[in-house]
Amino acid sequence: MRTKSVLTNAIAVAVALASIAITPTARADDGRCATTAAARYGWGPPDRADEFDDPALPGWRVYDSKGHAGNGRRTPAAVSVADGQLSIMADPWGNSGGMAWNPGQLYGRWEVCIQSAPAATAYHSVLLLWPDAEDWPVGGEIDFMEIWDPARQVVEYNLHYGPDNWWEHAEIPIDATAWHSWAVEWTPEHITAYVDGNPWWTSTDPMTFPPRPMHLCIQLDNFGGDTSSGGRQTVDWVRRYPLT
Repeated sequence: MRTKSVLTNAIAVAVALASIAITPTARADDGRCATTAAARYGWGPPDRADEFDDPALPGWRVYDSKGHAGNGRRTPAAVSVADGQLSIMADPWGNSGGMAWNPGQLYGRWEVCIQSAPAATAYHSVLLLWPDAEDWPVGGEIDFMEIWDPARQVVEYNLHYGPDNWWEHAEIPIDATAWHSWAVEWTPEHITAYVDGNPWWTSTDPMTFPPRPMHLCIQLDNFGGDTSSGGRQTVDWVRRYPLT
């Protein structure tokens, strides 16, 4: 059985957008995503970070396997680093890419500065936490930026849990083709998703939370269907913070 709780109420969406528009925020640096949850909430220095200055991508496992659900292929050729930015490309033949930042941690905070270009309908841009134990679905999954919309104008949050892959879902209208900082905070009491330093969704039932350490993954996934125009996502930096 698969359950789905969807944020579709127009008033709730309007409130979320208003919060992003009017809430004061702190500025962490002069980069593309200067407004961050880490700066606003005082997360302190990261215990791990990557500014993408090294094309060898130390600390990352770049995928070389079949694509999501067997669609196309995740290939290292889709992943590149240049001028301090990570690019993951998707082509018209179904090839795309992804990478995992191992090892993970039990609880913590992750933040990513990313933009996602419009793409063919098959290609979904995703930032997620995945179980170190590779025991999905019982190990859980936290998609804190998942974009199915080809125009990249709607972003989703999906929390997967349980042996039958139950899930909690929310979404927010936003122009994800622009640079934004997307973050997630995972504690024993809540999981909160942020954009540009503003919380926009919180899960509060610990029974649905991952039971073991999780690590960050960045993926441009082929979900099947039209791949004709390819796609791209570009990342300026990633940072991980301990839960203190």
